[in-house]
Amino acid sequence: MTISKSVHGAGADIVVIHGWGMNSNVWQTLIPELSDSFRVTSVDLPGFGDSNDQQLADSVAAVCEQLLPALPESFHILGWSMGGLIATELALSQQQRVLSLATVGSSPFFIEESSWPGIKASLMQQFYQQLDQDFGKTIERFMAVQAMGSPHAKALIKQVREWVFAKPMANQQSLLAGLKLLEETDFRAKLGEINQPFIRFYGRLDSLVPAAAINLIDELAPNSECEVFAHCAHMPFISQPHDFANRYRRFLSAV
Repeated sequence: MTISKSVHGAGADIVVIHGWGMNSNVWQTLIPELSDSFRVTSVDLPGFGDSNDQQLADSVAAVCEQLLPALPESFHILGWSMGGLIATELALSQQQRVLSLATVGSSPFFIEESSWPGIKASLMQQFYQQLDQDFGKTIERFMAVQAMGSPHAKALIKQVREWVFAKPMANQQSLLAGLKLLEETDFRAKLGEINQPFIRFYGRLDSLVPAAAINLIDELAPNSECEVFAHCAHMPFISQPHDFANRYRRFLSAV
């Protein structure tokens, strides 16, 4: 079985990786912004979208092994949300192939602890429980959480819903594996080991990666760049694709 992917444009390679419950359709507004200067490869993670006949592995390292045969020889990588964890692992483990790392709406550790802002454990438990009942509705609820705080939340949810459900539904086993990745992966001690140029994008209104986490991540990755979109929540590349692409291109031009 091969990973489903689409390739657009020509030039230096960029690989984009979607988040939990989603698929590569979430990049529809960003790809035209980048493919005039770059060759952009968007993948459906195992178990999601057109790769839903596969099973997402149970660790970020194993997911990267699933993806590597489908990826270019060398590439810049952009990962959103859970995709940011996978992109980070690729940057750490494939230093000869990954030219730069960009994460958006992502955190080295997603779960709230006493000294770390993140997703409340109770919300994660709700997602686990709801997956057993109706995982279509669970994904829709997750979309709503991702848009929460955005001034255009309703329109954003409608657009993302249309894109995501235009492809096959993610399979339940992979959704559960993805929740486990979000819950257990912790890169806080490893961010300082990233040697490639590294930029992090955030939405100031994001409820999944709270603004309070940004300064803490700044300290863990002092050599990285940070861009915050003041009026966006979890999906700034969808809310403001032109502005996002300009900021990302500016970063890439200096790599």
